[in-house]
Amino acid sequence: MELATARIAERSANTAASAPHVQPLSAAADAEHGWIAIIESNFSGHRWRYAEWIAQACIEAGERCVIVTDLAHAGHPLSQRIGANGAPNLRIMPIEMRNIALDPLRRASAYARLHAMFARAYAHVSRELPVRLVIVPYVDYFLYTLGWLGSPFGATDWIGLTMGATFHHAQVGVRTPRRPLVDYAKRRLFARSMRVRGLRRLLTIDPTLPDWFARTRAARHAAPLDYVADPFPDTPLEDPARARARLGLDPRARYLLVYGAISERKGVCELVEALAHDATAPTLAIAGQQDPETHAFLDAHLSRLAHAPLILDRFIDEETERLLFSACDAVWLGYRQHYGMSGVLVQAYRFRKPVIATADGLIGWFCRDGRLGPCIDDLSRASIARALDALTQRWNGSEVAYANAPARESLLARNTLDQFKRSFQQAVAAARS
Repeated sequence: MELATARIAERSANTAASAPHVQPLSAAADAEHGWIAIIESNFSGHRWRYAEWIAQACIEAGERCVIVTDLAHAGHPLSQRIGANGAPNLRIMPIEMRNIALDPLRRASAYARLHAMFARAYAHVSRELPVRLVIVPYVDYFLYTLGWLGSPFGATDWIGLTMGATFHHAQVGVRTPRRPLVDYAKRRLFARSMRVRGLRRLLTIDPTLPDWFARTRAARHAAPLDYVADPFPDTPLEDPARARARLGLDPRARYLLVYGAISERKGVCELVEALAHDATAPTLAIAGQQDPETHAFLDAHLSRLAHAPLILDRFIDEETERLLFSACDAVWLGYRQHYGMSGVLVQAYRFRKPVIATADGLIGWFCRDGRLGPCIDDLSRASIARALDALTQRWNGSEVAYANAPARESLLARNTLDQFKRSFQQAVAAARS
């Protein structure tokens, strides 16, 4: 993470012009009830959505929220929309979170740097508003520092959401790389973090974590830890033929969708290599902002494919997302070194689209029996080819029944936005009591 002062100053100048208008904030206003500060430093991928959904949940429960983010995201559509709306109970506060002093600890540890960034964000917002509760939509930024650095929010109560914990997976049957020493250290740090001052509740999108933690001795003196289903809004399916017409897609072709923040961790480079050797493979649709390295690879190799792909290298709005999941025939989840939950898996399930999924992590845990689509053990060309063959057989055969789904698949049925909001509303109510 680059934190040089000169670069910070340059980025601040470049982004200040795009910052949305923010009304002056008064710390004296309604100080008794206070505000909920939702602090998220990164609006890439799905993270901005979690911040927005949590804010919606709080506002629907009668709370007032301010979303604090880094100044680099002042021009993000969410920041622009909140800034233009001018609602009295929802505000956006882009600040320079990265402008922190680099002592030896912060130079050595990314976790410590992120802890300092969130402490800076809290200090800034609490000078402007009477903050009574903090919510962190992605607490993994600094989770393992809490036992030795304490809360970045002082004495203020807070709620966190963890998405990336894997230290327990070896003990619950989830396939992840075995790192005995690292996992042991993180289990110990996690146990200490669960006792940190001010933490009222930790939520997780990993259904295996609360049960595992409940069996440990540390759980007896820790904050509550609850599962919250990774959400997807109840979006109606568009007629596939109409969706294809609106997207300009071939009405007769089969489409395989790669969706989200497009980087090498999506496994998209290996997928393109495999498709380039199969003239009968489905047509590729890649939707989401590409990082520079992946963009360069795709620019050089997509011409090798038998069928011209659909490429949407940009921010995908909700309507386009709905059309994509309605129009495409399957969804790619053959991710590289991704061991946590996936919102794209939830979207594919909600739209009843089969997936090609990695056997690793929570994606593999949900998909291992093959009911949701074929799993791949690695990203070799042969593994991907076998999965594509299995997908073709599924398309040519009878449709997979979703009734009487096993317990793991049934968990995905809980992944609605309403359920997600209720979980946060309950957590906020408990923290307020």
